[in-house]
Amino acid sequence: MSGNNYYYGDNVTMHGGSGNTGIVKNGATGDAMDPALRLAIAELLQAVRELRDQLPQPSAQLIDESLPVLSADAAPPEERHRALMAVAAIAAAVGAVGQPVAEAANRILQMLSGQ
Repeated sequence: MSGNNYYYGDNVTMHGGSGNTGIVKNGATGDAMDPALRLAIAELLQAVRELRDQLPQPSAQLIDESLPVLSADAAPPEERHRALMAVAAIAAAVGAVGQPVAEAANRILQMLSGQ
């Protein structure tokens, strides 16, 4: 095996047409997401979905762009941080109705900074 092969994602190698038994699963880090972080993100996603319908179109579009990054298990830390910052800023800008979302996003940012 050479040092020039890098796999990010699933890797399937088949030799012949019989006896093939599986797929090698490769993740970005190999670390499972902390259960407390997973729960906090799930709660944030639910709150964001409820808030989204009350937002002007440009803000709703930015939320829509952020949701896939927030819900991905293996999102790059920089992308997750940017998405959380965007959600927190939008939530803070809409006032009291967005306060729970802003607080949830900031709580996750604090959790991530401790890792």
